[in-house]
Amino acid sequence: MPNQTAEPLRQVAILATDFTVTSTLSQARDVFYMASLNTGRQLGQGLTPGFEVLTVTPDGQPATGFSKDPIHAEASIVDVEPQLIILPSFWADFDLLQTQYPQICPWLQQQSQRGALIGAVALGAFWPAAGGLLDGREATTYWRFHDEYRQRFPAVELQRDKHLTDAGQVLCAAGISSARDLFVHLAERLCSPEVSRTLARDAYYEVQRNYTPGVIGFGGQKLHHDLPILQIQQWLEQHFAEKFRFEDVASRHGMSIRNFMRRFHQATGDKPLHYLQRLRIEMAKTLLVTSNQSIKTISYEIGYDDASFFARLFRQHTGMSPNQYRRAYLQGSREPTA
Repeated sequence: MPNQTAEPLRQVAILATDFTVTSTLSQARDVFYMASLNTGRQLGQGLTPGFEVLTVTPDGQPATGFSKDPIHAEASIVDVEPQLIILPSFWADFDLLQTQYPQICPWLQQQSQRGALIGAVALGAFWPAAGGLLDGREATTYWRFHDEYRQRFPAVELQRDKHLTDAGQVLCAAGISSARDLFVHLAERLCSPEVSRTLARDAYYEVQRNYTPGVIGFGGQKLHHDLPILQIQQWLEQHFAEKFRFEDVASRHGMSIRNFMRRFHQATGDKPLHYLQRLRIEMAKTLLVTSNQSIKTISYEIGYDDASFFARLFRQHTGMSPNQYRRAYLQGSREPTA
């Protein structure tokens, strides 16, 4: 996915407070600093970072992490204008944190209005929900706090079974492992596919997940008010590999195929078949870099019996063959597409 910001990525702000789980903060710093170095290299700047990665606190003063380690702040939240904000996890009573830091929610609202993206890790997802930024939108958080999250934020569509969610401007990861996939996705969205592939290769290629990353990046296409179409989108995410007819899907939701096609395109900006293809290709990309399965097996698992057709479709969507895409993660360089 190309850079969706109106300007090049200049600044990433990672928010620290007292009781921050510092491993989630340091992981974000390392990954985005690596992305910054790779961006600088792409820009011909050698080893000069392509954008800033800053740890910020509400008042610019050091914070004390959950394990009592000091967290140095490079700026206060009022001194930065980031295109991306990362909210690490914390381990504390959220009411106490809100009382201690009343400026965080207004700041997130302001930055969101500016167009900044927000990536929340585990309990970090409490902050954008408290600021109303996830009302009517999907989110996820650490599984032990699902019930508390639901009670606190009934307007948020909590996805208990998802490790990653994309609500357009606010993206959530349920824990430390899924945060890795979130960061790689954000690097693709804000930097480039090449930077994202390099991160996945250098930082995470041998990471063994206990979950399937699935598809992420369709959140913006769910920010509409056509409930039947939204239900169909959610159904497609669960059944994309199955054989079905859109006529039958439309009929089950009380629509003619013609009405369904019109409403789906109007709500999402995509025709249903193209949307389904994108879902399948995103899952194929995940399988290509997280498994050693053959192209034929992956083709079958995402719903295509003809591996040659799948390979042609994959090239149409990514500009690369499946094997080239897989090798790019291993080699860190994009293969010729001709």
